[in-house]
Amino acid sequence: MEWIFINATPILALTFLVALIYSSVGHGGASGYLAILYFLSVPYEEMAMSALWLNILVAGLAFWNYAKAGYFSGRLTWPFLVTSIPAAFVGGLLKVSPQLYSFLLIAVFLYAAFRLWMISGGEEPIMFENSPSLKIAFPLGTGVGILSGIVGVGGGIFLSPIILLFHWAGAKQTAATSALFILLNSAAGLVGRHLRGSFEWHFSPSLTAMVVAAFIGGLLGSRLGAYHFSSRWLRRALAFVLLIAALKKTGCLYRFYF
Repeated sequence: MEWIFINATPILALTFLVALIYSSVGHGGASGYLAILYFLSVPYEEMAMSALWLNILVAGLAFWNYAKAGYFSGRLTWPFLVTSIPAAFVGGLLKVSPQLYSFLLIAVFLYAAFRLWMISGGEEPIMFENSPSLKIAFPLGTGVGILSGIVGVGGGIFLSPIILLFHWAGAKQTAATSALFILLNSAAGLVGRHLRGSFEWHFSPSLTAMVVAAFIGGLLGSRLGAYHFSSRWLRRALAFVLLIAALKKTGCLYRFYF
């Protein structure tokens, strides 16, 4: 990767903020990293690769903290993973045009912004024991996995609200499930991209600094989310950033077609 920061401080601060906010709810932050990398004009294939690597790092930290706090449920998680992991691998194998990728990216930005804005500030103390039926979990995992592999996200931003909507788990159980879901799907997507010859990802001083910022933010955010609190106003600030990125990307597509 050859891109460099023109002004590193704001970018590193945003990376730290994305990791902090997303990890507090068990997410890796891929949609946020994609927005940052888009603002840097990083080529779209490198955007996906970098976002997946950062996603694995932060989601791994989130899963470690939430599992350590006792919120992980294998019974809740495995039905989604059975189909999502191979689907994310297939999604990573699929090469899409820059225009289609842009459309998908805009959708992810807008959806992530909506979810970050709407999510409540508190965490539910109730530990639900409902498990999703396999006839729902399998196709759901497949759809989320393919989309995740294509775009370069882990899919937790789509899975979490569904789990909460159907009362399959409380908020913190959902965070633990999402973290592992994101970690494994991101890894599967990376393998798929590698097999189709898109594994041109190299460390640079800029990216190394981004990794450090994400590590610190992910470690702190997941710790706060698992043991203390989540910051609603920070999530809404990030939702605003994602919305701006979506609007900017939409403007680029408009100029391309018109």
